[in-house]
Amino acid sequence: MKKLKLLPALMSDEEAEDFVENADLTEYDLSQFKPMHFELQPKSERVNMRLPKPLLDAARARAQAEGIPYQRFIRRALEMALASDGKSKNKRKA
Repeated sequence: MKKLKLLPALMSDEEAEDFVENADLTEYDLSQFKPMHFELQPKSERVNMRLPKPLLDAARARAQAEGIPYQRFIRRALEMALASDGKSKNKRKA
């Protein structure tokens, strides 16, 4: 089995674009890569809500562990909950 190369340190977007365009990525060790979620839609609306401090603290801690801002973490959690298409059977009665 062929030993894979380490990725070079790329210091600019231009360097990264040039590397991806010209390198054979099959020769490089990509095992450290993590999936990323890109937020492409503009954020035009604002939400203001009150949360219990322990819940907000937990969201902030998880976001920090993932290396993302806590508001992005909360937005992603909301998107994931809505994307589940109501698969959860835990329906609450009003």
